[in-house]
Amino acid sequence: MQDMPSRADPEPLGAGATLLSSLFALLVGGVVGVITTFTHRQFLPWGLVGGLLVVLALVTGFRLVFGSRIVGAAAAIGVVAASAVLALPGAGGSVLVVDDLPGWIWALGPAILSVIALVWPRLRARSGAPSSA
Repeated sequence: MQDMPSRADPEPLGAGATLLSSLFALLVGGVVGVITTFTHRQFLPWGLVGGLLVVLALVTGFRLVFGSRIVGAAAAIGVVAASAVLALPGAGGSVLVVDDLPGWIWALGPAILSVIALVWPRLRARSGAPSSA
């Protein structure tokens, strides 16, 4: 009987697919970073918690679906870059990320959660699981 690839171990991507997937993840991460930065202060603390959960789900999802930390890191870079740019004062001095506790949590939280999602060890499928023949 042929060995079927397990769902826990996706096939590694080639260089071209990794590059294309990373560009897509960077774009999606940037969009998510913009949206969550604009909405993180709505309905405190739920907007902040929801935004952090969305970031964690995005980075973890890209890492799991593509089986590559590179693609997950691209999504994380997109989110962190978008939120960092939007945290800077605007031309008139207005800010989206205020210098208070929720602002600091939002400034640091996506980066910390992204690092945790990226360095978490990959879980392997159990080798003793019964096979369906």
